[in-house]
Amino acid sequence: MSKSDDTKLTSISKARSLEEIGDFWDTHSLDDYWDQTHEAQFKVKANPHVIPRRLPHLPPREPTWPAQGEWTYADYEKLPDDGRRYEIIKRVLYATATPTFDHQYTVTRLLVRLDNFVTERQLGVVLVAPFEVQLPNVAYPVQPDVLFVASERVPQPGATSLSGAPDLIIEVLSPSTARTDRLVKFGAYERAGVREYWLVDPRTRSVEVYSLSQDGTYEMAGQYTPGDLVSSTLLSDLALPVDDLFVASILR
Repeated sequence: MSKSDDTKLTSISKARSLEEIGDFWDTHSLDDYWDQTHEAQFKVKANPHVIPRRLPHLPPREPTWPAQGEWTYADYEKLPDDGRRYEIIKRVLYATATPTFDHQYTVTRLLVRLDNFVTERQLGVVLVAPFEVQLPNVAYPVQPDVLFVASERVPQPGATSLSGAPDLIIEVLSPSTARTDRLVKFGAYERAGVREYWLVDPRTRSVEVYSLSQDGTYEMAGQYTPGDLVSSTLLSDLALPVDDLFVASILR
C-alpha cells in the first residue's frame, strides 16, 4: 500500500463529507480498513460518517422519498413489502437483499442452539429476523439476524417490536452486509448499550464476540474458529461448537 493510501486510511475517521468517504471506499476494501487500523485489537470502531451515498432502489413515490440522513419511522412504514429487509440507523436507510442458503443455515443453527440453552435455563427468549428492534436515538428500526432478550424484558404477547437494546445481538455476515455489520451496526449497538455483539462469518467459519465494557465501548471477548467452542460473557456455561454453525458441517 502506498504512502498516500496510508494517509487515506488514517484520515478517514476525520472525513467530513460523503465525497471524501466515497473516495476512500472506491479504492479500499473493508479488509484494508480493518487490518490496517485495528489489527492489534481485531476491533472495528464505527465511523458515524460512513453512510450510503445513494438510496436503495425504491419505487417512485409522491412526495419523493427522504434523502439519506432524513429518514423517520413514519417513512419506514411506507416502504414496499418487496422481500428486502429495511433498517434505519441514525436516520439513514439500509436495505438487505434476500439472504443465501449459507446465511440462513447459520441463522437457524444459532437459533436452535441458543434457544435450547436459554429455554432450559429459563433465561429469556431468542428471536430471529424479521422482528423490529427500536433503539432510542440510534435506530428506528433494526432487524438483527438473531437476538436474545432476558426474561425481565421479554415483549408482551402481540408486540410487534422490542423497544430498547436486546441483551445480545448476532449478525451473520454476507458479502453485501459485512461493511454495515462491522462498521455501522457495530457503532449503533455499542451506543445503544447492547451488552454483547457477535459477528458470525460463514465465509471464514469464524465467530467474534464483543462485550460492552464499563466505559460503554465494545471489547473483544473472544475470536473462534473451527474446532473451538464459542463462550459468552453474558450466557454463563455456554459452549457452542463453531463447526456446527456452518454449511460445511453437513458436507463432512
